[in-house]
Amino acid sequence: MEAIQQPLSNMQLELLKVFSHDLKEQELLELKQLLVQFFAKRAIQATNQVWDEKGWTDEDVDRMLETKMRNLISL
Repeated sequence: MEAIQQPLSNMQLELLKVFSHDLKEQELLELKQLLVQFFAKRAIQATNQVWDEKGWTDEDVDRMLETKMRNLISL
Protein backbone atom coordinates (compact mmCIF):
# COMPACT_ATOMS: atom_id res chain seq x y z
CA MET A 1 0.00 0.00 0.00
CA GLU A 2 1.34 3.42 -0.95
CA ALA A 3 1.81 5.93 1.86
CA ILE A 4 -0.28 9.08 1.78
CA GLN A 5 1.91 12.12 1.19
CA GLN A 6 1.44 15.37 3.05
CA PRO A 7 0.79 18.42 0.91
CA LEU A 8 3.59 20.19 2.81
CA SER A 9 7.10 18.97 3.57
CA ASN A 10 8.36 18.63 7.13
CA MET A 11 10.46 21.76 6.62
CA GLN A 12 7.44 23.75 5.44
CA LEU A 13 5.46 22.62 8.49
CA GLU A 14 8.25 23.69 10.84
CA LEU A 15 8.57 27.05 9.14
CA LEU A 16 4.83 27.59 9.46
CA LYS A 17 5.18 27.00 13.21
CA VAL A 18 8.02 29.52 13.41
CA PHE A 19 6.20 32.08 11.31
CA SER A 20 3.02 31.79 13.37
CA HIS A 21 4.78 34.19 15.77
CA ASP A 22 5.35 37.80 14.86
CA LEU A 23 9.04 38.51 14.56
CA LYS A 24 10.72 41.87 14.68
CA GLU A 25 12.31 42.89 11.41
CA GLN A 26 15.82 42.23 12.76
CA GLU A 27 14.81 38.76 13.96
CA LEU A 28 13.34 37.98 10.56
CA LEU A 29 16.57 39.06 8.87
CA GLU A 30 18.56 36.84 11.26
CA LEU A 31 16.32 33.88 10.48
CA LYS A 32 16.69 34.45 6.75
CA GLN A 33 20.48 34.57 7.16
CA LEU A 34 20.42 31.27 9.06
CA LEU A 35 18.43 29.67 6.25
CA VAL A 36 20.83 31.02 3.64
CA GLN A 37 23.80 29.66 5.58
CA PHE A 38 22.11 26.27 6.01
CA PHE A 39 21.35 25.83 2.31
CA ALA A 40 24.73 27.23 1.24
CA LYS A 41 26.49 24.70 3.48
CA ARG A 42 24.45 21.86 1.99
CA ALA A 43 25.20 23.05 -1.55
CA ILE A 44 28.93 23.21 -0.82
CA GLN A 45 28.86 19.72 0.71
CA ALA A 46 27.04 18.31 -2.32
CA THR A 47 29.47 20.04 -4.67
CA ASN A 48 32.46 18.68 -2.75
CA GLN A 49 31.00 15.18 -2.88
CA VAL A 50 30.56 15.36 -6.66
CA TRP A 51 34.06 16.82 -7.00
CA ASP A 52 35.50 13.88 -5.05
CA GLU A 53 33.39 11.25 -6.84
CA LYS A 54 34.41 12.59 -10.25
CA GLY A 55 38.05 12.99 -9.23
CA TRP A 56 38.10 16.51 -10.65
CA THR A 57 41.24 18.62 -10.55
CA ASP A 58 41.74 22.38 -10.69
CA GLU A 59 42.54 21.96 -14.37
CA ASP A 60 39.15 20.27 -14.92
CA VAL A 61 37.41 23.22 -13.29
CA ASP A 62 39.35 25.70 -15.44
CA ARG A 63 38.24 23.73 -18.50
CA MET A 64 34.62 23.76 -17.28
CA LEU A 65 34.72 27.51 -16.86
CA GLU A 66 35.65 27.86 -20.53
CA THR A 67 33.10 25.31 -21.77
CA LYS A 68 29.40 25.71 -22.51
CA MET A 69 27.30 23.91 -19.89
CA ARG A 70 25.80 21.37 -22.31
CA ASN A 71 29.28 20.01 -22.96
CA LEU A 72 29.97 19.25 -19.27
CA ILE A 73 28.07 15.96 -19.39
CA SER A 74 31.05 14.27 -21.02
CA LEU A 75 33.36 15.10 -18.08
